[in-house]
Amino acid sequence: MNRIIPMILAVALFMEQMDSTVIATALPTIATDLGVSPITLKLALTAYMVALAMFIPISGWMADKFGAKKIFRLAILIFVVGSICCAMSGSLLEFVVSRFLQGMGGSMMTPVGRLVLLRTNKRSELVSAMALFTIPALVGPLTGPPIGGFITTYFSWHWIFLINVPIGLLGILLTTIFLPEIAPTQPPKLDWKGFVLTSISAAGIVFGLSVIGLPALPPAIGIGATAAGAIATVLYIRHARQHPAPILNLRIFQDQAFRAAVGGGTMFRISTGAIPFLMPLMLQLGFGLNAFQSGMITFSGAIGALTVKFIARRTFALTGFRTTLIWAASLGAVMTAVNGFFTPDTPHILIIVSLLVGGLCRSFFFTGTNALAYSEVSDQQASQATSMSSVFQQVSLALGVAFAAFILEISSFVSGTELTLSDFHLAFFLVAAISVLSIWPLVKLPASAGSAVSGHGARRTAQAQAGE
Repeated sequence: MNRIIPMILAVALFMEQMDSTVIATALPTIATDLGVSPITLKLALTAYMVALAMFIPISGWMADKFGAKKIFRLAILIFVVGSICCAMSGSLLEFVVSRFLQGMGGSMMTPVGRLVLLRTNKRSELVSAMALFTIPALVGPLTGPPIGGFITTYFSWHWIFLINVPIGLLGILLTTIFLPEIAPTQPPKLDWKGFVLTSISAAGIVFGLSVIGLPALPPAIGIGATAAGAIATVLYIRHARQHPAPILNLRIFQDQAFRAAVGGGTMFRISTGAIPFLMPLMLQLGFGLNAFQSGMITFSGAIGALTVKFIARRTFALTGFRTTLIWAASLGAVMTAVNGFFTPDTPHILIIVSLLVGGLCRSFFFTGTNALAYSEVSDQQASQATSMSSVFQQVSLALGVAFAAFILEISSFVSGTELTLSDFHLAFFLVAAISVLSIWPLVKLPASAGSAVSGHGARRTAQAQAGE
């Protein structure tokens, strides 16, 4: 496997993933400079997620039409320009628009990056490539809060965005030098009606669920946006069944491995989206730690994720996708529930070890599901599969934050008090219960699912032949 390709793609993905959470600890400072409340400034976070949800479906078509390498470089450039605009923003409107521009660039990084991996690696090398590529998706959200807190405390919040400029320019340079040219294909004419419907669907659901409990906006706006997204989803399903080349081809779900990987991954990713939101808040509001201290504790989860790249390929070859993923999902759910037992008296080292093990489990799960999803997909369906998978990933992460926030709001409303430690404990228990549901689609898989990628069947055959 050419390791330089997944590493280049991973750097760009890390920049995008980290930036989606890095401003969380800087919100009060940015809000003060822009003259708004921190709650109101969360609209900037929502704008970023909405842009991702809207433009991910079109990324696969653009990569096929104009070439994956060219689109990947364009995505980095748009992200860098958006970062500069964020640093230069002097009002709420400018900042929200700049974050939306960042999201447009970020929306193309992940699916196009996966497409490059699929078309530059043999299927037998896909697990190792995905292990390197998946790390940023887990490390980015965990490293974002401590990095954001450090930069804001000791420098200026503007540098949160300006540091993306040299990283992005380096990414464009390395992409130009090392990434092979992937010839564009001749995709069907763009499904504009499908693009509009998927944009309304994803953006409506993500925006609506994110702002239902936002004091800056009436609840009716969040409810209305969510309803519009749901209606657009139904309309798109009808449209996709009739259109010869829909922008998101639902026929891809006829592939059992893809269906199980996306279904299980979506349920499990809800908890992954919730944990980076819940843990820093619990450590700060429930334990009394400052933003930098809480960020340094949560960073331990990134260490667990990093270790997976060294053992993923051998583990999947030894036990296969189904067994490994079921164990990873089960242990991941347990470690999520363990967070609900932490108190201010819990030794920090115990919390760190727990988060480390949880990061290890989640990294195994996502490395496996990312590889399994494409294990039996044809090259002609690769761009469709990457777009579809990325849409579900982004929506599920947003749902995780919305679900966790909803639990906290309802719990505090019922108790009639401000947020307490028990509210966070309840949220962790319920999020863990949701992640358990990810096991169900995986149980139905045959033991040989994805064996061409995992090497599990080949290992058994080699052992059998050695014993003859």
